[in-house]
Amino acid sequence: MAEPHLSPQAHARLVAELEERTTSRRRELSLAIERAREHGDIKENADYDAAKNEQGINEARVRQLEQMLANAVVIDSSTAGDVVEAGTVVDLRYKDDDDMLTYLVGSIEERNEKYDVLSTNSPIGMAILGKKPGDTVTYQGPKREMSVTVVAVRLPD
Repeated sequence: MAEPHLSPQAHARLVAELEERTTSRRRELSLAIERAREHGDIKENADYDAAKNEQGINEARVRQLEQMLANAVVIDSSTAGDVVEAGTVVDLRYKDDDDMLTYLVGSIEERNEKYDVLSTNSPIGMAILGKKPGDTVTYQGPKREMSVTVVAVRLPD
């Protein structure tokens, strides 16, 4: 797993989520399993199955968060310049297309309502890292080679 680039805000949010999932959420799920067992035979107990399934999902997310936070690189976007790097917002224009696309560059955990996230580990993300406005790069898309021009780079609002 490549190291995720996280803003300080995303890092803090993930630390809080991990804390919640390893404390109160675990207790809630344990109580739900205990209550479901009281209903009788667990072989045909939908409440028990649902609680155990939810417990498995929670534990999988705990492992994912622990791994991500152990390898995370917390970025300081206040020092971001005019080059594409994790934590910046980039405007891109594909060759032969007049529409401009805007992305927040970084980990998918940076997701927010204002910007779509462009992973630094994606083919286009790797191709544009370190580029400046006006630079055009070519990268291998799923079916063909693609060209994109960096129109603007800025800090998120």
